[in-house]
Amino acid sequence: MSTKTERYQVCFSMIYTKKSCEEFVEMLAGRDPVPGGGGASALVAAVGIALGNMVGSLTIGKKKYEDVQKEVTVLKEKALILQRDLLSLVQKDARVFAPLAKAYGMPETNEEEKTEKREVMEECLRQACSVPYEIMEKCCDAIKICDGFAKKGSRMALSDAGAGAVFCKAALKSASLNVFINTKSMNDREYAEEVNKKTEKMLEEYTAVAENVYKNVESELKG
Repeated sequence: MSTKTERYQVCFSMIYTKKSCEEFVEMLAGRDPVPGGGGASALVAAVGIALGNMVGSLTIGKKKYEDVQKEVTVLKEKALILQRDLLSLVQKDARVFAPLAKAYGMPETNEEEKTEKREVMEECLRQACSVPYEIMEKCCDAIKICDGFAKKGSRMALSDAGAGAVFCKAALKSASLNVFINTKSMNDREYAEEVNKKTEKMLEEYTAVAENVYKNVESELKG
């Protein structure tokens, strides 16, 4: 972070993931810019991969599934890491977005102030964009893991693997909107378009994977 943008950093004492579900939802509905769409996306994805992880928990130790115990154990280990990473991104998203919200209020009464504001805004936009992009990457990993749970996990909990994939797809798409709203305002269009291209690629590939998981689960459940 450059010296110019450091003054727009905000010190956070509130840990959003330590709030109750009711408190978090009320904060989302409030006037403060954080938590916002990025943090909500990360939380939804954490719930999604946790649902997949539950399928793994219900599979481990079952004689009927002893031939996939090692594979499911690996999936569970990866899922647990993702759960924790996604929850940490709820907080990180708030931390990087708050300076951008503050920078919008910078004065523009002369050319020097206008130049400073442009520079600060550009850096803040990159920071604010980076976290929803990271959330998207985690969502892609989570969708793949939910797919694994759907294929190898307990059939008694198959619906949860499908639901997990759907949650993660929703989080992937919603996080992408938080990428696009920031790249739209960037002056460095080459950088912005490169980020957009990578974002669109994740959307195209992993929404299809998640939808395939859903359709396979739905088909099996309907018989």
